[in-house]
Amino acid sequence: MAKIETAHGAGGKIMQRLLEDIIIPSFGIRKIGEIGLDEMDDGATIQTEGVNLIVCTDAHTVHPIVFPGGDLGTLVACGTINDLAVMGAQPVAMTNTVIIEEGIEIEVLQTMLKSLNSVIEPLGVAMIAGDTKVMPPGTLDGIVMSTTGIGVPYLDHPISDSGARVGDDIVFSGPIGDHGTSLLAHREGLKFETDLKSDVAPLWEPIHDCLDIGGVHAMKDPTRGGTAVALNEIASKSRVEFELQEDLIPVRPAVQSLCNVLGLDPFHMSCEGTFVMSVDSKNTDDIISSLSKHKTTKNAKVVGKVLHGTPRVVVKTTIGGRKIIQVPYGEPVPRVC
Repeated sequence: MAKIETAHGAGGKIMQRLLEDIIIPSFGIRKIGEIGLDEMDDGATIQTEGVNLIVCTDAHTVHPIVFPGGDLGTLVACGTINDLAVMGAQPVAMTNTVIIEEGIEIEVLQTMLKSLNSVIEPLGVAMIAGDTKVMPPGTLDGIVMSTTGIGVPYLDHPISDSGARVGDDIVFSGPIGDHGTSLLAHREGLKFETDLKSDVAPLWEPIHDCLDIGGVHAMKDPTRGGTAVALNEIASKSRVEFELQEDLIPVRPAVQSLCNVLGLDPFHMSCEGTFVMSVDSKNTDDIISSLSKHKTTKNAKVVGKVLHGTPRVVVKTTIGGRKIIQVPYGEPVPRVC
């Protein structure tokens, strides 16, 4: 009898098969709006009489719970806000379930909750409900949080990850792979001449400005499975080919160095404060200009084009070749979010 593996929760091919073959078919009613469970987007729409909302849900099992650039509370807040934001929703409320291993110091829990609040309160996001459970020693590794985010569509429609159009520009809001690589380096005690830290950050404000400009056809935040998964999901669902230029892809030297040493690919390393966009080329310059004004997205750049062709992600290399960016089997660094 088949058993669950760590990779089943890692965002790659094996997780996609688990969702498609086991989890999604288990439910008969799977949507009450335009986007539901079958679409496997970052969230779903709720459209009933007098109600138009976007909701998302996520569980956070990061280890360790404090890492360079953030902690579990920061990650919980940003992950939830960003899942709503890339669907074009203004975050308004959250719920949070906290599962705690007996023996954890209360001060540690308080620190995580304060970190969470420090992100959501300035954005006007309310924590409206939750639940707390305690597990016996040895049955849980520290603290796990599970959140639901509630947002209001900023435009008159959600931003779907199936909306990329031929002729669009592909925009990265910043360097890729920072979060997963920094977690790996921290766990293994690897040192670099530069300070490598997670990119974890809330993205609603820069995304809000992009939506005001217009021309945003698809967005995704590349968390589990990294940028490879995010780009392939958009290309596959939109039935288009993404062509990227290798020399335009932003990767920090420390990230590239660690990946080279360990045989990893920056495209497969998770991000928590970066998003990818498919943008109408008429709006690209204004969007890049707007993103450059925000600290978290000041290094945004165009990295490629959306083309007619086989739904896939292709990189044109600096020596004139072409390589396909594959979806990883699983997350190369488990428990990063």
